[in-house]
Amino acid sequence: MNYSKEVTHDERIFAMLIYVSSFFTTFIGPLVIYLIKSDSEFVKYHGKEYFNFLISYAIYGIVSSLLMFVLVGFVLMPIVAILGFIFTIIAAIKSYEGTDYRIPLIIRFIR
Repeated sequence: MNYSKEVTHDERIFAMLIYVSSFFTTFIGPLVIYLIKSDSEFVKYHGKEYFNFLISYAIYGIVSSLLMFVLVGFVLMPIVAILGFIFTIIAAIKSYEGTDYRIPLIIRFIR
């Protein structure tokens, strides 16, 4: 995505905080940051990316827990959890670097 101006240090910090705050408050922290800094296209992009990630991985977690009845979920659930953790860290690093990062395996509900 091309932005009309250079991404500032503050925008990079707030975009990174969306991902970092998700470790402590899964929904409220990132939502507050997204609403406060929604005037920034860069922060808005990472906020939408995070919420698409949250919705997608919640669906994957529900499906994995349902599949525990047929024992497949016991393998899928840890994989979903590990991928969610790793992709959150990568997204935080990439947002701090000022780059766009499209988290793999997510469904784009929010555009």
